[in-house]
Amino acid sequence: MVLEAKKGRDNPCHSFYIWRDGVEGQPPNDMASTFGGSAWEWVPELGQYYFHQFAPQQPDLNWENPDLREALYRMLNFWIAEGIGGFRLDVIDLIGKDPDQKVTSNGPKLHDYIKEMNLNTFGGTDLVTVGETWGATPELGRRYSNPAGNEFSMVFQFEHVRLDQQPGGKKWDLAPLDFRKLKQVIAKWQTELHDTGWNSLFWNNHDLPRIVSRWGNDREYREKSAKMLATVLYGLEGTPYIYQGEELGMTNARYSIEDYRDIELLNLYKERIQAGYTEQEVMRSIHAKGRDTARTPMQWDNSRNAGFTRGEPWIKVNPDYTEINAASQITDPQSVFCYYRRLIQLRKKNEIIRFGAFRLHLPEDEDLFVYSRMWQGREIFIACNFHDKEREFIWADYLSESSELLITNELENLEARSIKPYEARMYLI
Repeated sequence: MVLEAKKGRDNPCHSFYIWRDGVEGQPPNDMASTFGGSAWEWVPELGQYYFHQFAPQQPDLNWENPDLREALYRMLNFWIAEGIGGFRLDVIDLIGKDPDQKVTSNGPKLHDYIKEMNLNTFGGTDLVTVGETWGATPELGRRYSNPAGNEFSMVFQFEHVRLDQQPGGKKWDLAPLDFRKLKQVIAKWQTELHDTGWNSLFWNNHDLPRIVSRWGNDREYREKSAKMLATVLYGLEGTPYIYQGEELGMTNARYSIEDYRDIELLNLYKERIQAGYTEQEVMRSIHAKGRDTARTPMQWDNSRNAGFTRGEPWIKVNPDYTEINAASQITDPQSVFCYYRRLIQLRKKNEIIRFGAFRLHLPEDEDLFVYSRMWQGREIFIACNFHDKEREFIWADYLSESSELLITNELENLEARSIKPYEARMYLI
């Protein structure tokens, strides 16, 4: 379709994309691509630029064209007829863009387009639909995911995973995680979408580094911190998502620059080296936030290439696959994998987790994430230590004598007046 669009201005596919007349070397404006460089690409045979908010190989669609929208709906309906279970709509909050006004996300026609798509495709079905919306607020989250709103089942919002970068900086400008802010953000989304929308719950995806390396401890506390992070997430209201290998506690891959493949990462490296950053500074940012650190092949077993392929994978397997792999965990009752299975079963069995209201405890504490879920006079209580130091914690202040321990990652004696490094517990009160 892209090649057809470049054949001429009168080609029917040409108007499926965003074009502006121009002179080579003088883009329509100074809008930058997310992956580096200009967002405008010159096509000399047409004397025009096309707009791409990401890679040049990913020209943005012109949603103002009704023929384009109709073609998209035909494609969606083809897959619905084939029996697909749902859709994830990539950066959907950008479809209402106006590049002439430098408006990208949350454009004025965004929700009109989404409602029209819903009406002509998956609306009225039982398909699961999730929109990727980096610019969402709780107010917009309610609008996207309210069942009466005729848009999506839910959206991915990213406020909680943008808290370890410098204010006003890019994701590569590293800063320590503001843990208290993390709790505030999660509490805000839990509270403001309760009974009016629906949350997506995630720590990881293909655009983010692996959480056990990012906010856990992938060295001496890898398994324990992976279980703790899962406990925090799986006690919340919403739909949890598992990114491949998260359920094994897979870690970030720390490679040299020649072993990475991601266009965003490689452009960042080139731009920052040219700007005078040191090699060490750039690689520190890449190892912390690069997308390829989490895109290594799934670690199925300890055979060659982690059992992922008999050929050569597009990117190297993380060298720790001999220790961290599915085959070694599926029969180990203390593994990260089996812990995830128990958490999923708890969610399926327990209406409090599915429907209960949220209440945050100890919002100013710098180590502990403590909260309750309440439903029809019953309560589930979750307490997790986010860090590697033992803390005083009086469990009896929150529990009753009849409280039932549902799950914990602590294999030794459970202390009554402390919480150990990366310890997590969930109780039914």
